[in-house]
Amino acid sequence: MNSPSYAIYVWSRFLRLFHWVNVLAIALLFGFGLVIFNAGTLGISTEGKILLKTLHVLIGYLFTANLLIRIAMGFFGRGYERWCNTLPFNKGFISELAELRQPLHKKHKGHNPLGKLMVGALLLTMCIQMISGLVIAGTDIYYPPFGHYFAKYIAIDTTQIELIHPYSKENVDEQAYQAMRNIRKPFITAHVYAFYTLTILIPLHIIGVIFSERREKTALVSAMINGYKYLPKRKQKKKL
Repeated sequence: MNSPSYAIYVWSRFLRLFHWVNVLAIALLFGFGLVIFNAGTLGISTEGKILLKTLHVLIGYLFTANLLIRIAMGFFGRGYERWCNTLPFNKGFISELAELRQPLHKKHKGHNPLGKLMVGALLLTMCIQMISGLVIAGTDIYYPPFGHYFAKYIAIDTTQIELIHPYSKENVDEQAYQAMRNIRKPFITAHVYAFYTLTILIPLHIIGVIFSERREKTALVSAMINGYKYLPKRKQKKKL
């Protein structure tokens, strides 16, 4: 640090845990998702696809639980866990955004305005990914929370829903099955485009963090590990 600075505790243990669990879950979901998407090219068997989709869904539950807890903490948490301190468009946001153009701009305790925009975009995209993924899990391998409903919807005999399995036509009404597939089409589209959006936003997020770290020198990267950022001390006016 070229100028005197002080440490300030910004990111709580919960926020740091959410961040790294989210990183791990998204990395695994991306990996499994790409393999599933290219299953035909890779020559993966039907049983292999079902296994991959099951693992993808189970990791998706971790992703979903982590994201839902984060959403709740945005309303009921403390400090920078709350949305008012995290998302853009709060009072004075536009002026703060314009101020970033200045060489000696204000150092922010939490996210700077560009960081808030990125957080908002990432959260919105992840919510779309979460909701669409849960619907797809229910229509594809009949997993909760919607799997039982869709299995019952396509069943010829609703008293024997347990006979319905992925890629099996046993106890399946073909017309109802096709109607279910039509219902899931927009969710598939949303899931795929949310994936593409994340593949753009995540690298931009990493680049933005590196750029801000080099420009502001507030220990932005290590703060997501130990919770502390370093801000410049205000110069005290000399008394006459």
